[in-house]
Amino acid sequence: MSLHQDAARVLTEWSAPDAAQERLRKQYGDHLAAYPDGMWKACGDGHITASALVIDPDRERVLLTLHRKLRMWLQMGGHCEPDDATLAGAALREATEESGIEGLALLPGGPVRLDRHHTPCAWHMDVQYAAVAPRGAVAAISDESLDLRWFGYDEVAAVADESVRHLVTRTRALITS
Repeated sequence: MSLHQDAARVLTEWSAPDAAQERLRKQYGDHLAAYPDGMWKACGDGHITASALVIDPDRERVLLTLHRKLRMWLQMGGHCEPDDATLAGAALREATEESGIEGLALLPGGPVRLDRHHTPCAWHMDVQYAAVAPRGAVAAISDESLDLRWFGYDEVAAVADESVRHLVTRTRALITS
């Protein structure tokens, strides 16, 4: 199965939590149906990206990166690569590379939410996961980041944009239910 096929499968099987997320789920599926290269940065009409919000082992804080180019506090994530076999694998790879933390484990159940946003390269149709860091994990700043910092859930609103706030809220609801 190709990464494109895996992404289409993930989006088909994912149960959106509300009407707005369902609309995005359908838009992403339509994009993949229309663009065989819809997973790749080269697709100028936009592309699917994968990200993961890193949660501490006690599930009390999240790790955000101060993105070098965008100068914003964000979850780890980005473009899919040719070696990525699955969308979940792409999210986990991105989170591991950008956090420096080995042994991250994605929350079960697939994506947490979807977010579509414009970036300098194109529209990103981000499929957002959440990953728990192992006990004793030490974060390390990557070349893509100016800083990494753990934030309590209530601190995120003061530093992050609406997309990250929604991701944290949805993730928090999933881990406390």
